[in-house]
Formats: sequence, C-alpha cells, structure tokens
Amino acid sequence: MSVEFKTKKTSTKDGNLYTKFTYENSLVEKDASGKLLVTPTAEEYEFKLDLTVPKVGLLLVGIGGNNGTTLVGSILANKNQISFENKEGVVKPNYYGSVTQSSTIKLGINKEGNDVYAPFNSIVPMVNPNDLIVDGWDISGLTLDKAMKRAKVLDVTLQKQLYPYLTDKKPMESIYYPDFIAANQGERADNVFNKTSGGEINTQDKWKDVEKIRKDIQDFKQKNKLDKVIVLWTANTERYADVLPKVNDTSDNLIASIKASHEEIAPSTIFAVASILEGVPYINGSPQNTFVPGVIELAEKHNSFIGGDDFKSGQTKIKSVLAQFLVDAGIKPLSIASYNHLGNNDGYNLSAPKQFRSKEISKQSVVDDIIESNEILYNKETGDKVDHCIVIKYLPAVGDSKVAMDEYYSELMLGGHNKISIHNVCEDSLLATPLIIDLVVVSEFLSRVQYKKVGESEYHDFYSVLTFLSYWLKAPLSRPGFKPINGLNKQRQSLENLLRLLVGLPINNELRFEERLV
Repeated sequence: MSVEFKTKKTSTKDGNLYTKFTYENSLVEKDASGKLLVTPTAEEYEFKLDLTVPKVGLLLVGIGGNNGTTLVGSILANKNQISFENKEGVVKPNYYGSVTQSSTIKLGINKEGNDVYAPFNSIVPMVNPNDLIVDGWDISGLTLDKAMKRAKVLDVTLQKQLYPYLTDKKPMESIYYPDFIAANQGERADNVFNKTSGGEINTQDKWKDVEKIRKDIQDFKQKNKLDKVIVLWTANTERYADVLPKVNDTSDNLIASIKASHEEIAPSTIFAVASILEGVPYINGSPQNTFVPGVIELAEKHNSFIGGDDFKSGQTKIKSVLAQFLVDAGIKPLSIASYNHLGNNDGYNLSAPKQFRSKEISKQSVVDDIIESNEILYNKETGDKVDHCIVIKYLPAVGDSKVAMDEYYSELMLGGHNKISIHNVCEDSLLATPLIIDLVVVSEFLSRVQYKKVGESEYHDFYSVLTFLSYWLKAPLSRPGFKPINGLNKQRQSLENLLRLLVGLPINNELRFEERLV
C-alpha cells in the first residue's frame, strides 16, 4: 500500500525528507507549599530523513539457538514463499507478531468520520526483512539445519524445505567465558574462538577477543557489500557483571579492564564494545547488564547506537498493559505473582541461580514507572510498593511452549479486593523472533533520522541509547539520569508519533471533535 501525504510542513530534496515540527510539552515544578506549577513549553525543530533504504546485514550472537534458527528460517520461508502443510491445513509464510510487518497505524479519518489505517511500514521507507543478509556467531558449531532440528520450534514439514538452504551454513566461532553462563552449557561450547590447542578456555586475552569480533564484522560487511550492519545478542542469559570503580564505570576504565582481561568483563560486553568501535548498532536481547556505565559512555564517545535489554514477548508484555490498566483505573495492585516453566535451552540455562537472577531483575522492573505515576495509590514517603514475585522452572517436556501463570491481587474501595488470574501458553521463539525483526528494522530506520533546533546549522543523530526501541524490551535501557518508560501504550505512542511528525502529520489524539461538538 502506498501513502501520499499532503502537508506544508515537509519538503523533499536530494533524497531526503525535511520536516518542521513544534515540540510541545509542559514543565512542572513544585513550590515550597507543595503546589504544582505547570508551564506549557514549545520548541521548534527541523527533522531530516534519508529516504534511501540501504543494504543491511544482521549479525546474531547465538544464531544457532532457538531464536536464531527461527529467525533465519522465517526470512527464508518469506523470501522464497515456502508454504507448508500441518494438521490444520496449508500455512503460508508471514511475519505475524511483528509490529513493522503486521500492524497498522491510524492516519486520520475519512469524510464520514471513521478511522483510516495504513501498514506501519508504509509511512516511511523501511528495510524489508526479506532483504536482510543474516549471519552470526555461536558457541555451538552445529550447522543451522541441525541446529534448527535441535531447537524443535518450526514444523517439521517446513524444516525439511529449509534444510537445503542451511546444510552448509555454520556459525562463526564465538567467545565463551564459563563463569558468565550456566555450567550446563559447557557441552555445547565446541565452536569457541578463545580455546587453546589443548582444549582449555582462555579468558586472559579479552582484547584479542574484541579484535576478533571487529574483524568478523568488517569481513561480513565487505564480503556481502553491505551499507550497514547491526549486531544483536540473542544468546544465553549471562549472570550480572559487578559494576566496579576503575573497572567498568567509565569508558577508559572499561577499555583498560578489557586489555587486562578483568574477570568482570562479560562476553556480551566484548561484543558491545567491538560493535561500538566499528560504529554499528548493538542490541541486547537478554537480561544481563551488558551496558555497564563504561559501555554507555563509550557509545556516546563514538556516536554509536545501543539498545536493550531483554526481549519483551509474552508474559511481561501483558504485565506492562494490565498493570497500567489497573493503576489508571484507580485500582491498587498489592501483589503480582508470576510463574513460568519452559523446556528449551533458555530455560535450561536459567535453571542456574545467577542467570535466573538476571531474568528476575528485568521482569521485576516492568511496573516501576507505572507505580510511580500514581501517588494517590502509592505513597513514596512510606515506601509503598507492589509485592512482586517471579518464579522460573525448567521443565524439558514442554519444550519451546512456555507456560506462564500470573495473579494480580488488588485493593478496591472500602477494603474490597480484586484478583485477576491469567494462564498463558506461548511458543516462545515464535513470539521473540518477530521482535528481533522489529528491533533491527526500527534501529536501521532511526539511524537515517537526524534533527536540529531551528537556528542551528548542523543536524544531529539521536542520542546513543535508542529508547524508541523500548516497546520490544522488558527492561528498557534509558539515558543516564532519566527513568525508563515501561508502559506499553506509551512506548507504542512514541513510535507512532515519531513517524507521524516525520511526514508532517499532527500528533495523534482521540478528541474526536467531529462527533462530540455541536
């Protein structure tokens, strides 16, 4: 579907779309008596969007895992129009679950006052997932056809049609620091760069590991004649790294600690640093604290994009909606109990306490900003909060079909209570893979957007931490000094409004004066 926008706010020149936009907000201050003083603000901006969609390569850390093989399979199936038959009939390839490929945006209304929608990716030019060139690293050396079979995600009749594309495709050698992932993953680590000739793991030359990853990125870009590369971590959850003074608290200390092979430098941080130094976006799809302060500062120095943490696919996405609904309705959640069991390798890795702790932290933080939005329900001075319990158990029999059970226990008026229980079964990797597609497509799109305040001579890129990606992430990384936004509707609205302003449309609202005014 093609869309043409008739607006005086935009102009096109030399392959770029130029847009004028007035950013309106309200500055709120509290005086000595506690009264809130609200001052409307307005600032004029000019935006520039490069309309040329480049040739993009995607490098996955963990390409041989469930998410990696499912992503590769989904792109091959869609690109080659591979249909398959299951017990319910013929299934045609699609990208269901992807916002950029399978959702719509409201453009406005027609003459009758009814809403009109268009595909999300029709508003501005975006890369087509079918055009992505995909490769990556994995500590397991299985070719991708065998890795796909091991994952047990895709229907067998589809897998058999995909095997000819994958039999010779082996992941690049990755790096493996045993202390950061569960010991039960050691058997898979047969495709490791930092292994000695005697079979021992060498963690004493971490700067060499950075250089190896940088060389892999360079070779991948040159071999495939790519304009841009994006690196995304979809490998095992690591334990949290300790944030220590003079180790990973600044970019200089971080680089020095890598060269000294400090024990608190994680593999995911090695990949992040290599990507930043190569000037390619790096996205963390797992819950560990890859982006220690030194990594964020390094990204700022090199004007390189980073985004994370942890894919927000099922249970947590529901939580970010339901908790917002309750609090916005003036209902006070007292406790949220979340239970999961799953049988894939992710669950196997999370059965180790330190790796589970990383996941627990990312899941718990999802309601923080929602709670802080209502001081009527939650008194900050008394430390009022929600009791939030999270349990994850490994149960091999269920495979990739993760089972999630939640109970929301809330207080109503005059001592009443309300209990909402949800039982959710989802095919984990088939929810996570569309998120990877969206994170890559939107990251690339954001790299083509620049802005300047009216009166400035030069355009600027967005800040290094891509908070526009928050919609797809459990524990969204925020700019230092700013609190993350977890409410799903707020995250989606920011994306829609960015697209609207770039094409000269007003910020979306639901005043609907057409039907409400005389």
